[in-house]
Amino acid sequence: MERAAPPGPHRVPDRLDVARSRYDAAGLRSLVAPGWVHSAVYTDPRIFELELERIFHKGWVYIGHESEIAKSGEFRRRQMGRQPVIFVRGQDGEVRVFLNRCRHRGAIVCEVDEGRDSYFRCWYHGWTYSNSGELVSVSGPDGYGPSFDARENGLTPVPRVASYRGFVFATLDDAVPPLEHYLGGAAKVIDILVDSAPRGELLVRSGSNRTIYKGNWKQVGMDGYHPLFVHASVLATWERHSDSGHSLGATHSANPFNFDGVSETRDFGNGHTMLDFLKHRLNHSGKFRSILENTPGGADYIEALYAEHEESWADVLLAMAGDPHVGIFPNLQLINNQIRIVNPISVDETEVVMFPVLFANVSPEINALRLRQHESFYGPAGSGSTDDAEIFERVQKGLGASIDPWINISRGMNRERVEADGTIVGHISDEVPQRGQLKQWLTMMVGRPEFEEG
Repeated sequence: MERAAPPGPHRVPDRLDVARSRYDAAGLRSLVAPGWVHSAVYTDPRIFELELERIFHKGWVYIGHESEIAKSGEFRRRQMGRQPVIFVRGQDGEVRVFLNRCRHRGAIVCEVDEGRDSYFRCWYHGWTYSNSGELVSVSGPDGYGPSFDARENGLTPVPRVASYRGFVFATLDDAVPPLEHYLGGAAKVIDILVDSAPRGELLVRSGSNRTIYKGNWKQVGMDGYHPLFVHASVLATWERHSDSGHSLGATHSANPFNFDGVSETRDFGNGHTMLDFLKHRLNHSGKFRSILENTPGGADYIEALYAEHEESWADVLLAMAGDPHVGIFPNLQLINNQIRIVNPISVDETEVVMFPVLFANVSPEINALRLRQHESFYGPAGSGSTDDAEIFERVQKGLGASIDPWINISRGMNRERVEADGTIVGHISDEVPQRGQLKQWLTMMVGRPEFEEG
């Protein structure tokens, strides 16, 4: 019997009865075809449970920026999938990540999102830990006898913690490759944000805002196709008020998302992807430079960029305005003037926490400009985040349809190219990021990840 041709980017794959699937390696692979993905990937609770186990509990996960806990004793409460953790700088100055769990009966010992203290105390039975993780006090110690060893009952450290230029990652699996291998080519994009700050010093200490939407976590970010439609009114406003420096239109001069534009998408491997506005912004960098020059301290900031970096790289930094617009799989995105953490709650509920990023060693007016730009689009009263949350919820509702469940992610497959370093590049509207993220998703879901080295 003649075999059917394999599905191509414009040939819908055969229907699958996922209700009875066991989701072994073969079953998971059957959910992905060239240019297509089965909607069960976004809607099946069984797949979500596997994602927590194999992606968030087995790979590198972003925890926070070192400047958030700049002082000894400062801490932040974070999540690694379902694992509650504490991100803390001990009295010795070392940055650590602990499971947020008393070693006695399992209650959390850190109950607030952030703060500064020398100790974490369990309110169930009074066990107390130092901010370096040691068990320093047990209530009624005579009840445990001479064999009890406090050194064996400290807070549980996460198996591995590593940092890249102040960005701290952790993993629950001690066997994963080094962080620098995992980041690969995406590391040079993180540099765009760090090097944009004089002496590379970022300040992530301006609070955060968060949103929870009724949709799957894999919907967030790195989509250059939607702004012309979802954010049409915002783009129109930017063009009408193009001389204002207090909205993101100051950095997105003109429209970087046009179908005939020069902006690009990039897939660096390991699920790390980028909306690359460099070519577009270089064409309009004079305008943003003018805004800076008319901002107190702006001329000094520009001078510092060119004093610290080679001219060609300083040109890039000035044009990009500290906006790498990169997604680090699975939970970190650096977009415009913010760090974004994506926390999966359930298969159809996701929390997104956004942290404005300011620069040390610049004038208050420049940081105020960055903060106002962040608020204009992403803040609680911003013009863009609400649009995104609404469309994500509409997508999740639509994905519930069980007839013809295959989702098309083929845009640009016919015109993407591969650069010498292996980076896959497409037009800004192409679904290069969606395919890149899904490739890493499948790699981690079917077995131990073998990360590509950049």
